[in-house]
Amino acid sequence: MNFDAIKSECLAANLSLPQSGLVDLTFGNVSVADPERRVFAIKPSGVAYEKLTVDDIVVLDYEGNVLEGDLRPSSDMATHRCLLLNFHGIRSVVHTHSRAAVAFAQAGLDLPCLGTTHADYFHGHVPVTRAMTPAEIAGDYEWETGQVIVERFANIHPLAIPAVLVRNHGPFTWGPSSNKALETALALEIIADMVIKTLTINPQAISTPTHLLDKHFSRKHGPNAYYGQV
Repeated sequence: MNFDAIKSECLAANLSLPQSGLVDLTFGNVSVADPERRVFAIKPSGVAYEKLTVDDIVVLDYEGNVLEGDLRPSSDMATHRCLLLNFHGIRSVVHTHSRAAVAFAQAGLDLPCLGTTHADYFHGHVPVTRAMTPAEIAGDYEWETGQVIVERFANIHPLAIPAVLVRNHGPFTWGPSSNKALETALALEIIADMVIKTLTINPQAISTPTHLLDKHFSRKHGPNAYYGQV
């Protein structure tokens, strides 16, 4: 079985993380899946981006078995696997510790929708998860992190809000391609920075009205989208 396509896409996506300014040190990873074959590629754990090669990329099946690669996969692998299994329509997951988004995760607050920049990417507030229990942390921690995200999205469509803030941890984003998941991660960080500045200027700033939120989201998403070129 040939995995060259997802390995190459995964490598390119991971190499773009430090260039985007979304990560410090090795605090970030991208996975790219082939849902039909139920396999995914992911960055190896702790390898510096400047040393990363396509041969370092680890390929696993959806059960978590390593199919190709000699290095240990990212320590967040099980979280990626959980999201790929549960969020249908996605084939890439991005995790970073981008600073503004992490600030909301550490504060335990949803990222509120205060303007149309947010509404262009997310159809509502970006949710924060509940705190994980001692048992969840002591057990299969990374898998349980994914389960807490899935639990938080019980009444949220993951393609309408393709991002989450894991309490005390940081953001995960996802999408139909690594480029889209990375764009969403960058948009999330920009929006979080905007919200921090907005609330500094006016702590009483209110959420975007629903009719404006719906208009901006539907311009770019769904059957009636008309933003951009055909």
